[in-house]
Amino acid sequence: MPTSPTASPIVVDWGKEKVEVSTVDRDLPDASEVDDRGKLVKAGLNSAMVSLPEDAWHAVARAAVAPETVALQLRESQDARSSLLLEEHVDGATLGSVHSRLWMSELFPAIQPRTGQELLKVADPRVEGVAEDGKPQAILRYRYESLSHLRKHIEQTIEATLYKNTYAESILARRVTRALIVHPVIYDFEDGTESVCGLITRDGITRLASAWKVLAGPDSDPEEVAALAADVLVAEQRPSANEPVKPLTQRMALARENWRKNKRAQFVREIASVGADDAPPLSAIQIAQSYVVPAHIAVGVLAHDRATALNAEEVFDDAVRSILASVHVEFKPWDSSAQNVEVVSRALKRVLLGRSHDGLEPVYELAVGRRKASETPDVYKDRRLPGTGLWRAVLLLHTLTRPAISEELRNRSKEIKGERRMTDKGYASLLGPIVDHPWRSTKQGAAQQARNAWTNGGALFKEILADGWSPMVTDDFTTLVEPALSGNRDARLTLALAGGTALIADKILTRNVGSAVGRSRAPGKVPFRADPHKVVEGLARQGNALGLWTLAFAAQRFEDGRLPRNSGTRQALGLPGDPSSEAAGEYQHLVVDLDADDRILREDGEPVLLLEWDIVVASDEEKARLVLGPPDDLDDGDGDVGGGGDAGSGGGGSGLEGEATGEGDESVGEPEPPREIREVRRLFGARLSDAKELLDELKALGEGVTLPPVFGSEDKWNTLRDAALHIVSVIESHKDDYRREGPEEA
Repeated sequence: MPTSPTASPIVVDWGKEKVEVSTVDRDLPDASEVDDRGKLVKAGLNSAMVSLPEDAWHAVARAAVAPETVALQLRESQDARSSLLLEEHVDGATLGSVHSRLWMSELFPAIQPRTGQELLKVADPRVEGVAEDGKPQAILRYRYESLSHLRKHIEQTIEATLYKNTYAESILARRVTRALIVHPVIYDFEDGTESVCGLITRDGITRLASAWKVLAGPDSDPEEVAALAADVLVAEQRPSANEPVKPLTQRMALARENWRKNKRAQFVREIASVGADDAPPLSAIQIAQSYVVPAHIAVGVLAHDRATALNAEEVFDDAVRSILASVHVEFKPWDSSAQNVEVVSRALKRVLLGRSHDGLEPVYELAVGRRKASETPDVYKDRRLPGTGLWRAVLLLHTLTRPAISEELRNRSKEIKGERRMTDKGYASLLGPIVDHPWRSTKQGAAQQARNAWTNGGALFKEILADGWSPMVTDDFTTLVEPALSGNRDARLTLALAGGTALIADKILTRNVGSAVGRSRAPGKVPFRADPHKVVEGLARQGNALGLWTLAFAAQRFEDGRLPRNSGTRQALGLPGDPSSEAAGEYQHLVVDLDADDRILREDGEPVLLLEWDIVVASDEEKARLVLGPPDDLDDGDGDVGGGGDAGSGGGGSGLEGEATGEGDESVGEPEPPREIREVRRLFGARLSDAKELLDELKALGEGVTLPPVFGSEDKWNTLRDAALHIVSVIESHKDDYRREGPEEA
């Protein structure tokens, strides 16, 4: 039925913003007819240009707003000359798609490439292709542990997507205008739950999530939007007592259809409540703008007749990923880290299939996060290997930079990115998000600077990239210094990879524009600029004892689970450090003194914290002397980091706890404070103590994940931050109340 859009724009309040809605339909499409859906299924099964099983065609028919138009496209697509399918040619295959408007509530989100570089709590499903008689099918299998796993994964995907980006205001104003790319999926469950067939969204997950946000409303959090979407998508209509049990796919589809009927009925009531010339209520606009979406549904895939490393089951997924990469790597990019994860994972998978005899499949699983860092000894079949994130990085970097493998990976990556050449720096930038997987969440404060450093060359200099060396396994990197100084290349380059990676991950070695050139040693200063890989190369130079000890200490002290004191990430509030961190023992990188027994430089008995200045000097002492001039002309600097210090640890916490229990240690003889102050102070102490416990719990819950943010949206974070800073400011303003005068003279 044709719809009648409103004649003029409507301005609505959307949270704190006003949104101009250009057009809103006054009617919504009704449910499709069973006969029309049946015709679509029949046309699909009879078409020679497509390749889907019957259950998948039923999923397409359920999702189509007008299944008869899809059936027409299929009936007219019996051969290449008359085909109405949208054809897209990619490396190794041709995809065929139909175009249609789909019910939004029939579309499940696929695995989100935008969050491919994140650590998330819910594991992605295993993805498998489907083939029949040796020919690829335009469908995938997603293997979940259970229906609950599917639901949690849907929630996580919607939530994480909205924390990354949202188009809600644009969709509210104009609906979803650019077609999503979708295709059928079979959900299998390891707990024995019956399989389910539906449609998943491969491109346009952000648009899909944003449409759910429009429906949920302006004040809804990403968590609330995700819960709404999951409630609808995995709902199940229970059969009545005298009704035969339908398959799970149908029970879920009926629940979604009933949900749509209720939404449409709500829309009709609200439209009827206003005059024909009046603006519809906001809730009606939300339903209208999110009810249906345009989509290209992939229904056919044809593998090209040429030698390929991909088997039939993997052709379809690779073809879809190729299309997504062409959109989001070349034209409408994901952020660079997400691009790199997508590109290198696809490239590595293709290389591994051609080198299965080299045992690269476990390496691939380790690289893309399917195996934990603790499994590194199993992957490399060496029980001597420590199962740490740093050793994972060293072994992966060594494997992926062997000339035979790196050349093939570069070529594959260039094909995927559509580039003609790839420099060593370009290759290092691809490997950066692979390297940092174990510490993405625990070192978030340094993640961007670390990836910038990898884009600037990372720890990969020419000698590392060359053949003829292997990492020397040890659980104490300092034991490699002596053999390295004696000419052992394996020891020297192991220190370079391990120490260089550690310094980059902890934001002590940054890209060549990360610090300012200066003549005195100070935080944020360097004597001369150099790319990270050049600095690491200098540190690992044959005979450079200062540089090799610097690398060894950095690698040996490195921790996956937190940032060091001298990472430069502390807030400049003049406050003491994180109490939990101090309780667990200070983590810091230190300056080397070759004349000291323990090789640690001390001033006034205290170890000196390592600065980027020290690293750059150690990489090329002669150049530093030439640049800086005679030592007498220099200001030695104070060796402190950040200026914040660790003074002022105080006992404020225990004092508050004492007040909270009513056991304040008030001095005898001092006047008792007015009752109002005492009661309010006790209440404040109790609540602050509760807040600290909740904060610790929140921090623990957020460990090991990078999305969603533990403090929610940016607005909520700002509100909490403002409140916390206000508390600190007021308490600090009373510091002088506790300064005591000196003793009286006798």
